[in-house]
Amino acid sequence: MAAHSQYEELARQLSAIGAVKREMGRILPQDCPPASAGVLTLLDRHGEMRMSQLAELLAIDMSVTSRHVAHVCERGWIERKPDPADKRSRLLRLTPSGQELLEELAERYTATLARYLDDWTDSDVGHLIELLARLRTSFGDCRTRGAHHDSGARAPHHDSTTRTPAG
Repeated sequence: MAAHSQYEELARQLSAIGAVKREMGRILPQDCPPASAGVLTLLDRHGEMRMSQLAELLAIDMSVTSRHVAHVCERGWIERKPDPADKRSRLLRLTPSGQELLEELAERYTATLARYLDDWTDSDVGHLIELLARLRTSFGDCRTRGAHHDSGARAPHHDSTTRTPAG
């Protein structure tokens, strides 16, 4: 087990990651904030779904999810269609325009990471990927349970369910 001082430093480093996330957010188009990119990424990853499922995956309130969905619908990046299993419900689906935007965002993210990490070796990048994946696994699905520690206090939630922009 790591020393207490190491956990303190890890907490500081994880807090500082916010600056990295903000810098990565700056590469998004003006009309595509990180939350919109997150909606698109989840629909790409999981396929069409109801708004309730999207809200659960985003770990946010339905009213907030509804605003995000309205934003991406207005831009033609997703569509709402009747759910054949329940005509009162709607399914959300990524449009070809939304898929194109996601591909563009993935290219921007990759280029930005390559630029900032150009002095890192392939091994360094691979090691970071492994450690971040291990960290996420250790925390499990933070949307459905409390933090993994004895005090019962819950850390602020920062969703990282996306592969690129909202991440």
